Amino acid sequence: MLLMAVVATLGATAYWQQWRAWTVEQTERAHHQAGWLLTGALDWARLIVREDDRASTVDHLGEPWAVPLQPTRLSQFLERAPASDDGDDAWLSGRIEDEQGRLNWRNLIDAVQGQPRLSPTELARFRRLFAVLNLPEAELDHVAQQLLRAWRADRDGANPPLRPQRLGDLAALGLSPPTLAALETLTTWLPEPTPVNVNTAPAPVLQAVVGLDAMGARRMVETRARGHFRSVEAFIAALGRADLAPDATRLSVTSRHFRVTGRVRIGDTEVEQQALLVRDGTRVNVLWRQQRPLSAPLPASAVAPERG
Repeated sequence: MLLMAVVATLGATAYWQQWRAWTVEQTERAHHQAGWLLTGALDWARLIVREDDRASTVDHLGEPWAVPLQPTRLSQFLERAPASDDGDDAWLSGRIEDEQGRLNWRNLIDAVQGQPRLSPTELARFRRLFAVLNLPEAELDHVAQQLLRAWRADRDGANPPLRPQRLGDLAALGLSPPTLAALETLTTWLPEPTPVNVNTAPAPVLQAVVGLDAMGARRMVETRARGHFRSVEAFIAALGRADLAPDATRLSVTSRHFRVTGRVRIGDTEVEQQALLVRDGTRVNVLWRQQRPLSAPLPASAVAPERG
């Protein structure tokens, strides 16, 4: 009986190790396949953004790039590809978003005769946005000072913080996770100062950049939905308020920076990719991209039991 128990234990262990190796191999293969599919989807998004520049000089939410791709089985794009119900089909979804419809943290840093300083106009915009969202203004002041230190690194000679590359990097400058989460869809970090596109900015951003109240911002969004603004002057005229005099140089109806988010699901494996595109005429370059798995690499049952 003891010998049979030892043989059964060894057999079960060998089977578990083989199954675990197979599971790891399947997961890694699915991740590689998802990566290739997301690369192709990114090239597709670059083509859409490039062709949009040829079709129109105004960017708004009624254009093809603004229509999200709902989860779609990729076999539908292949001729004579039978639909499979085994759960291993690849599903793709994604969207393109205008990053210039958000407040750009990079705008806080201004340069006057080569001397970095905080822009009073942009700082006032962020203060209004923090007030609209009921966020702690002390965090804004701290992050602004940290950004200023990062840009004065060559002059101060102290131990300055690193310059951010993405919005998430602001957490290292003192932006708390709840504040960062609240600002994720309303602010951005772009490599250069940018105007706000009034055709794509959500209502809270319009409140911040123009000084509108909540009702006025919603009214402008509704007006925009009936017909986009073809110029900044048309937007200012639609405000209908002489007491508001926004700086037209800080507003725009065109954009150059777009965020592409894509998701691929193959079986139980799901991978998300985000990328930042910059459009320069007919050229659309990728400034950065990152991928992250949305599912665990191994199921819980694949974890080896502890030995007593």
